[in-house]
Amino acid sequence: MGESSFLETLSAEQAQALSALGRQRRYATGAALFIERDPADAVLIVRSGRVKLSCVTDAGREAVLGIREPGDLIGEMSAIDDAPHMATARALEPVEVLAVSSDAFVAFLERTPGVALVLVRMLNRRLRDADRKRTEFVAQDTVGRVCSRLVELADRFGEDDGAGVHIDLTITQEELAGWTGSSREAVIRALRTLRELGWIATRRRGITLLDVEMLRRRAV
Repeated sequence: MGESSFLETLSAEQAQALSALGRQRRYATGAALFIERDPADAVLIVRSGRVKLSCVTDAGREAVLGIREPGDLIGEMSAIDDAPHMATARALEPVEVLAVSSDAFVAFLERTPGVALVLVRMLNRRLRDADRKRTEFVAQDTVGRVCSRLVELADRFGEDDGAGVHIDLTITQEELAGWTGSSREAVIRALRTLRELGWIATRRRGITLLDVEMLRRRAV
């Protein structure tokens, strides 16, 4: 339901050539693909599963930066500027990736400028998204920020199950707090409010959005 992934944006030949440079790695749920501030040695292409990117604030809280899914790249910025990882990547479910060495990835970009342009456009979208989220933190209350993230998850991962749009993704209250710049207690109150309004239903695994339109309006 969301935007095309990096691999989907490439031609079949380009995607095959890049994938041929990688070696397969598998990670169990909760495993770290890499850790914030660790040296970077590879760019990871997600083949299956979903990955959470986060960093630790000066106050010691986790700030969730985003979720990557099949076809997405992870660690590409560190490969380009030869700097340590800016975030921790952790598997939200069993994950399989192709690991392309940083040197091989940069060399691939140098000989395929069309792919380099696709990467620039992808990074530009992420920068715009980060700017939008910073604006939300200033302009919205916790309920509005939670609505924004739920709508984003629905647009990217949601499936219509008859009752509403179900997000089959385990996101803890702590992770949602870190993604909205709120405390866990504030997120609990926001979710309770949304349930009382009849806009969402929560399950042990995932959340169903019962009224996506109202959530989208509240997120503005």
